[in-house]
Order: sequence, then structure tokens, then C-alpha cells
Amino acid sequence: MSEMPEKSVQSSGEKLASSARKLEQSTQRVEEYADRRTELAADRTLFAAERTYAAWVRTGLVALASGIGSKKLLADLLPDLLVQLTASVLVLFSAFCFAAGVWRHLRPGAPPPRPDVPHLTPIILVATNGFLALVALAVLAAIWFGRTPEP
Repeated sequence: MSEMPEKSVQSSGEKLASSARKLEQSTQRVEEYADRRTELAADRTLFAAERTYAAWVRTGLVALASGIGSKKLLADLLPDLLVQLTASVLVLFSAFCFAAGVWRHLRPGAPPPRPDVPHLTPIILVATNGFLALVALAVLAAIWFGRTPEP
């Protein structure tokens, strides 16, 4: 009868060791899953920032086109000064959008976890939006000092 409790204790010990191994493996899977979810969240955050940047640029381009078009479309409807002011406000707003897009993209606030995907290169953002801002300023100069062909 003394063998029976020993086998029972040994069997219980083996079950306990097996259970501990399973628990350790399960804990490791949960940690890996949590790490992967964090990585995926960082990727989503990066992609959201890029969409926001693209929205700033789109808004700036639309404002720029509106400023250019408003001078021609409003020429016969409003006094010249008001037409120039309207076009100027739209073009200046476009330049603001180009600058704000880069600023918001490069300074997102609290740092997110490191994503798997690469970031847009800051020099490309600054160069592209700097060029667009220069175009906006050239359009602004053309609105105020350029000649409008007579119909």
C-alpha cells in the first residue's frame, strides 16, 4: 500500500509539471500576441498619419486651384480688389495647408510604438511641400501683379 501513494504523488508531480509547461507556453503565446497587436497598432497609427498628411496636401491643392480659378470666375461679378483679396486668401490658405501638413506629420505628439513599415522621409516631405508653397506664393504674386488677358 505504500507504493500506491508514491505512484499517486509521482503522477501528481508529473501532471503538475506538465501543467506548468502548458501554462508557460500559453503565457508566451499571449505575450507574443500582445506584442504583435502593438506592432499592428503602430502600423495603423503610421498609416493614419500619412492619410492625414495627404488630406492636408489635397486641401492645399484644392485651395490653390480655387484661388487661381476665383480670379477668372469672379472677374466680372465683383470689384477687382475683392476678387484679388478672395483669390489671395485661398492661395495663402493653400500655403498654410502645405506647411501644416509637414508640421503635423513630423510632430505627431506622443511617440507611438515602433511600426514595421518605414516612415516617409522628412526631407521628401519638406522638399515637396516647400515647392508647393513656393508655387502658391508665385500664384499669389501673379494674382496681384500679373496681367489678366482682356476677353
